[in-house]
Amino acid sequence: MLKYDCSRVAFYAAALAGVVLVGACRDNSTTSEAASGPAAGAPTVPQESPGFLGGLFGGDQTPAAAQPGQIGVNTFLWRASLDTISFMPVASADPFGGVIITDWYAPPETPTERFKINIFILDRQLRSDGIRATVFRQTQGQDGRWIDSPVDAKTATDFENSILTRARQLRIANIQPH
Repeated sequence: MLKYDCSRVAFYAAALAGVVLVGACRDNSTTSEAASGPAAGAPTVPQESPGFLGGLFGGDQTPAAAQPGQIGVNTFLWRASLDTISFMPVASADPFGGVIITDWYAPPETPTERFKINIFILDRQLRSDGIRATVFRQTQGQDGRWIDSPVDAKTATDFENSILTRARQLRIANIQPH
């Protein structure tokens, strides 16, 4: 009959748990390539990690649509979105999920009015239904507080059309030989 030393079993169990936890908590933050890289100025993406236990057991949990080193959405729509809202401060940009959220922007000609835009890139293909923009507007009241105000639905459509036009320009410029 085999006898087990409880302290030795506990030690190995704790060591295995430590390896699993360290693997799960590793830093997956985005690193940038050198400016002389092939896609200078474009957002870079770290390679997908194999997941919580995928690295230990060889499982590949990388989504089929996302290839390592690429953003998770259409590159032309992503770049065109950033170009179109370049006059506004960006609060958050997620190239994997395709979400860009601006901070509030008050045009110099109307300082008592401000806008915020959320852009959602919905597809990896350059398609007219692959982008959605939501525009928020606030006006400043007499007491200095910002009050939500209605936005014409055409405003969001105009932003979407501007993004699509810019994306087509970027695609054409990318196809033509230099």
